[in-house]
Amino acid sequence: MAKRRDLTPEEQAESARLKAIYEDRKAAAKARGQSLTQADVAERAGWSGQSAFSQYATGKIPLNLDAALTLARVLACEVGEISPRLAKMMNIPSASDVREAPNTEPAPANRGNIPLISWVQAGSFHEAVEAYAPGMAEKYLPCPVPHSDWTFALRVRGDSMFNPHGGKSFSEGDIIYCDPEVEAINRSFVVVKMVDEQEATFKQLVVEGTFRYLKALNPSWPEPFVRIDSEAVILGVVIAKLEQF
Repeated sequence: MAKRRDLTPEEQAESARLKAIYEDRKAAAKARGQSLTQADVAERAGWSGQSAFSQYATGKIPLNLDAALTLARVLACEVGEISPRLAKMMNIPSASDVREAPNTEPAPANRGNIPLISWVQAGSFHEAVEAYAPGMAEKYLPCPVPHSDWTFALRVRGDSMFNPHGGKSFSEGDIIYCDPEVEAINRSFVVVKMVDEQEATFKQLVVEGTFRYLKALNPSWPEPFVRIDSEAVILGVVIAKLEQF
């Protein structure tokens, strides 16, 4: 049997991050009166036993992209939180790719007045025949990035998209800019109109084969993953954020 190669320092760091995320989720589960074991993680990942997860978390074998994607789903985190190296290999926009104006830079040039609308209005925005109908907006805001004519803005409500562990996060009161003409792909942040719901909702899109899910960034959210069917309408992809202080 060939001897396993030693992990690189970067791969060792990935294993350490994975273990730290697991321990954090384990502690959070304990605080809720629940439990989270390595066997639980392996079962939710669809693996036959806990040994695979244990070997990834202890640095006995290096992480690969498939495993990182699966573990990110199970542990409700981003691939980049485990492995920036593997996240770059995905070649798709992830949470870290959401464009926003750095707080330390001068205010961006006005790229067009974007209507700040309500979540109820967003729910029917895809049926509109005019992008900026008179009187439809609470106010109009400049957008810090290039966008289509149909881009709209929303004020974030609640804490389902607040990530207490760092990384990409959206707090209540933040302004998000949503562009309906940007393609929604795996890990995009999207505004969605669910069937039989009057208001729109904001979550991260997770695509696994033919299934689509909406993910809350807050690991304490009661339903961190919600499956959506073909009747759900993706109203727009978040292209920028304006933090409120």
